[in-house]
Amino acid sequence: MKDFPSMTQLSATQTHRYLTALESLERDGYANDPLWARHLRRAAMSRFQSLGFPTARRGNEEWKYTDVGPIAEALFQPQDSAPLPRIDAADVAEASLGEPGWSQMVFVNGSYAEELSSVSPLPAGVMAVSLAEAMRSVPELVQEHLARHADYETKPFTALNTAFVHEGAFIHIPQGILMEQPIRLLFLSTSQEQEVASYPRVLIVAGKDSRATIVEGYGGISDGRYFSNAVTEIVVGDGARVEYYKVQRQSEKAFHVTTTEVALGRDSNFSSVNVDLGGGLVRNNLNVLTEDQGSSCMLNGLYLVNGTQHVDNQVIIDHAKPYTTSRELYKGILDGKSRSVFHGSIIVREGAVKVNANQVDKNLLLSDQAEADTKPAFWIYCDDVKCGHGAACGQMDENALFYLRSRGIDEKAARGLLTRAFVSDVIGSIGNEPLRGQIDGLVQAKLQGWLGS
Repeated sequence: MKDFPSMTQLSATQTHRYLTALESLERDGYANDPLWARHLRRAAMSRFQSLGFPTARRGNEEWKYTDVGPIAEALFQPQDSAPLPRIDAADVAEASLGEPGWSQMVFVNGSYAEELSSVSPLPAGVMAVSLAEAMRSVPELVQEHLARHADYETKPFTALNTAFVHEGAFIHIPQGILMEQPIRLLFLSTSQEQEVASYPRVLIVAGKDSRATIVEGYGGISDGRYFSNAVTEIVVGDGARVEYYKVQRQSEKAFHVTTTEVALGRDSNFSSVNVDLGGGLVRNNLNVLTEDQGSSCMLNGLYLVNGTQHVDNQVIIDHAKPYTTSRELYKGILDGKSRSVFHGSIIVREGAVKVNANQVDKNLLLSDQAEADTKPAFWIYCDDVKCGHGAACGQMDENALFYLRSRGIDEKAARGLLTRAFVSDVIGSIGNEPLRGQIDGLVQAKLQGWLGS
């Protein structure tokens, strides 16, 4: 029987270089950070060294279908130790989503580029600043939430990100503030002579009864290989509403790992749409915790993969309190030899009565060689709940195709109409009209390229 190495066995050779890089950065760019941040980084690096990169060994269901060996074996260098690539306003404009007048913070290989950013005047008390600046100006607020929701004790990629936490984005919407315009975060990556790793870190705190829309975009300037390992923590206060959109358009040679942790207060609401249009190896971890009763979330996702692309969505909704609601809809279109993984878990804890949860994952295969793995899981420890799930995977409906062709629509156009209909409910869930139109255009352009329509 094959002997599978453990994460610990792999860690010695794979993690030492990351410790060396951290020690170098702490002597230079990180030297002015508060002492508690330095302690946090050291604790996280220690955990990463113990955990190592995850492997698909027997029993490790969380990573069963996704091999991160290529990431572990690559010699990525943190951006802070490499020259900052040249990015101009045209590159930013091409990668940006939404309206030009919206506030936008731009990061290049994880480093905040203030000269490329455009933060419009914000309502009194609202902050949209670099994480490094927030550590200096509002250290108590940052320390209260940073790394409190994202688990670096057991999650190796979160530990690695936390070990390099320095630059990133900090957004704070005080109690009762209703943001009229979205705030955008744009993370641009590019390949250089040295393959670069970036560790974007985002902390969003929405106070009681506030309203905010956040657009988090990941783009690639070049088609080379790089590694983005991002962590976003979102705290939604009592009665607050947060709309969160994440759009990933990186190089198809890139490695992209994100972890989004959401904590919901009483009667709060969180809605998200995650769209993957790029990346070679993509892993999205989305974890939502209902910390108080009456909270709700709606999680939608769309992934389009072709060639040898691999996209893995792991979604956990933890209903810790009664009278909470969740809705989850993920859809994928696969072509070529691509592969998708969806692992959705809904947890209903003991005493969490009147929970209402629903989960759906559907995949449309345009190629006989494409593969979609879907694994719904429910962990229910309470009787008085209403939970359901559905999953489907198949090719284009030939009867529907025949019907459209019988009405005089040629085959290419008919296939285009059917794929557009397949994604319409996810696209339609984007509440912001300008953003919805732009994302719809990107999706349709990619599908037209595949279908030749």
